[in-house]
Amino acid sequence: MTERLAQIRYDDLPAEVKPLADDILKVSSAALGGPYNALLRSPDMARRAFDFLDYLRFKTSVNKRLNEFAILIQARISNAQYEWWAHETIARKAGLSDAVMRDLQLCQRPTSMQDDERLVYDFCIQLSLNHRVPDALWHEAVTQMGEQAVVDLTVLSGTYVMVSMLLNATQVGIPGGGAEPLQVLSPLDIRQRLLA
Repeated sequence: MTERLAQIRYDDLPAEVKPLADDILKVSSAALGGPYNALLRSPDMARRAFDFLDYLRFKTSVNKRLNEFAILIQARISNAQYEWWAHETIARKAGLSDAVMRDLQLCQRPTSMQDDERLVYDFCIQLSLNHRVPDALWHEAVTQMGEQAVVDLTVLSGTYVMVSMLLNATQVGIPGGGAEPLQVLSPLDIRQRLLA
């Protein structure tokens, strides 16, 4: 797979875009790579997306372990190789177990989830694959997490659909030509496996 956009170089950015690039470089594990390489081609949108992602990643009301789990769920659903690669290490540092990540990576419902992980999994899978959340699941999520966290989780899920689409459309590969961490599966296969 060949990346569709040449990598933007900091030195080639217009002066008015460099403050945004500086902000990105403070938090991005891939410098100006990953989704930022594409976003920077639309600087006004990139600024808004960066500020939004900054909230969803670092200021959200959702626990970091659960937040990263939700991002990995979107990566798996979308076959988003770079997104999985970028967030697996972050999720591990946040306390998500290797067993849970391995099952999800294999496109299986994780068997060793904690109760809060099970709730996030069910919520994100229903929302992403059925575009709805059953009443009982909604009420359980609000009771366990609170309204703000459920809204933040919902918006995080949708936002990482966008990030996955951007990465897949521009064919962002794993840095250094590393192996792709996800087996590419059809949407139907993913749906059948993850809703099982």
